[in-house]
Amino acid sequence: MKQLLTFIRKEFLHVFRDRKTLLMLFGLPIAQIVLFGFALSNEIKDSRIALVDYSKDAVTTRLIGKIESSHYFDIRRSLASGQQLDAAFKRGDIKMAVIFPQGFGDDLIHTGKATLQVIADASDPNQATTITNYLEQIVTDYNAELASNAPQPMQIVPEMQMLYNPELRGAPNFVPGVMALVLMLVCTMMTSVAIVREKELGTMEILLVSPFKPVYIIISKLAPNLLISIVNLFIILLLSDIFLDLPVKGSIVLLVSCSILFILTCLSIGLLLSISAKTQQAAMMGSLMGMMLPTMLLTGFLFPIENMPLPLQVISNLVPSRWYFIIIKRVMLKGLGFGAVWKETLILAGMCTALFAISLRNFKIRLQ
Repeated sequence: MKQLLTFIRKEFLHVFRDRKTLLMLFGLPIAQIVLFGFALSNEIKDSRIALVDYSKDAVTTRLIGKIESSHYFDIRRSLASGQQLDAAFKRGDIKMAVIFPQGFGDDLIHTGKATLQVIADASDPNQATTITNYLEQIVTDYNAELASNAPQPMQIVPEMQMLYNPELRGAPNFVPGVMALVLMLVCTMMTSVAIVREKELGTMEILLVSPFKPVYIIISKLAPNLLISIVNLFIILLLSDIFLDLPVKGSIVLLVSCSILFILTCLSIGLLLSISAKTQQAAMMGSLMGMMLPTMLLTGFLFPIENMPLPLQVISNLVPSRWYFIIIKRVMLKGLGFGAVWKETLILAGMCTALFAISLRNFKIRLQ
């Protein structure tokens, strides 16, 4: 243990003596959280919606037919109560619910006006705005049809309700994505040069001939990056709370625990790259290009996975940040507990164990 602590101390000294590395480690998260939180926005749509018809008359049947005929929506009819809708929203199974109250058709015929309720998941505000706009356009077209066929004016009015983000701010969508992106890049890039740097500097021979087990070398290489990544995590959460008014609604202990598990998974990826690469440049480029693009494109951060081709959806299951992104949104934005994220947590734990085991097996105790 004394040898391990001594080696860990050496690795910390290496990190803190490199000012450029420290600037990237601590400056990158701050810059990205500010840029993504304040300056950037996008438009994403999701088509999974639920239709709940308490009236079951000719008017609702006709309007539901128009909604179903639109290629923008994937209708989920198995939900029939408020409790089921609430659970579906928390699980992320649906992004919008359209509820027709009892007597909808009678109200429209006798009073000339009927109201339907539209509930949308606004944890992604651009997505919520887009799909509610699609629905409003369908209702508007149906209102025009009613006006041309009915002897007296009739109008259907959608009543909108945005869950988890009533103000439709962009920060609740970007902060979880930035957390996944920053932790993935920082952890992977810094760890990817840990082993290969010793090879290039010629100090790997000293480590291999020392009375130091290979697993201790690996642990000592990971320890500084693990601590720095945890500090980055708290910096992001603090900035989100103070400047973006985005506190953690769920358990902070659960959030930090899942984040540490994700950090360990990213460190294992970087370690595997460092063991496999021959130069620091190759390791750095492999971690940057190999991790940044999948994290941005295949996690649901910028583009919904449901709209991607099936091969890309399958590939996205191999990206750890996809599962971490789901955990962050459910815990941080929706305030859910472990019961809502146990599957994603188990997947991350499996990935972390498998990657670390592969890295340890591929670590060569003899130079070639």
